[in-house]
Amino acid sequence: MSTKKVSLAFHDGRRIPQLGFGTWQLTGEVAVPALLTALETGYRLIDTAASYGNEADVGTAVARSGIPREDLFITTKVWNNQHGHDAPKAALAESLERLQLDFVDLYLIHWPVPKENRYLETWQALIQLRDEGLAKSIGVCNFELDHLQELLDQTGVLPVVNQIELHPHFQQHALREFHASHDILTQAWSPLGRGTLFQEPVILDLAHQLQATPAQVILAWHLRSGHLVIPKSANAQRIRENFNIWNLHLDDAAMARIASLDKPDGRTGPDPVRFHLM
Repeated sequence: MSTKKVSLAFHDGRRIPQLGFGTWQLTGEVAVPALLTALETGYRLIDTAASYGNEADVGTAVARSGIPREDLFITTKVWNNQHGHDAPKAALAESLERLQLDFVDLYLIHWPVPKENRYLETWQALIQLRDEGLAKSIGVCNFELDHLQELLDQTGVLPVVNQIELHPHFQQHALREFHASHDILTQAWSPLGRGTLFQEPVILDLAHQLQATPAQVILAWHLRSGHLVIPKSANAQRIRENFNIWNLHLDDAAMARIASLDKPDGRTGPDPVRFHLM
């Protein structure tokens, strides 16, 4: 099944495949083969970032795939050291050259870096890039409630998506509720909790009941919850397994069991309020 058929609507009128392929830490000789496997499997959303060091690999795989550009959805991100008014424009130009593309479907601010207090200026630059057609849609990653509110208050323009750490051990209810009330889509990075959930008894029991892998159960939870999700793997079998979830149904009881797994200390990645890597 093509992900183009399973898509969600942005508030700007465009659509995005609900299930995409993540590429964090996907570098070196394994990158292009993994990307080609993902594209052959049916993924049409590829998520990369300037900081991942693999935009050129994405460009190579896309070119080799032969898939028409209009059938693909490519996301990349501006890194923390290129915030401001002019730097994001130069950053996107460099990303487009590496990707061998004329535009990206989605351009994101990778982190708010509140200590620098330049994310508002960066957002204004992304609005201009959208208006120029270099990024069809614009959004953010790892923004907290107050960061999103400032974007709204100062520009009147909200991101179409906020990409955040999100998995059954870290469910981010308050942030997801804000997204829902402001027509922002929630996209999950680290959707499998970096493997911390694979031995979770509830997940294992559901996987046994449904004759599925633990990863498939977790991804099905994301899809039924309405999240956009971008699992990553360099393993061809897992790439295919992670895509083969469209017929996996979690009933209300299963969803409730997974809801019970939320933990106050479930975050596995950096805290966006403190993260300052430049």
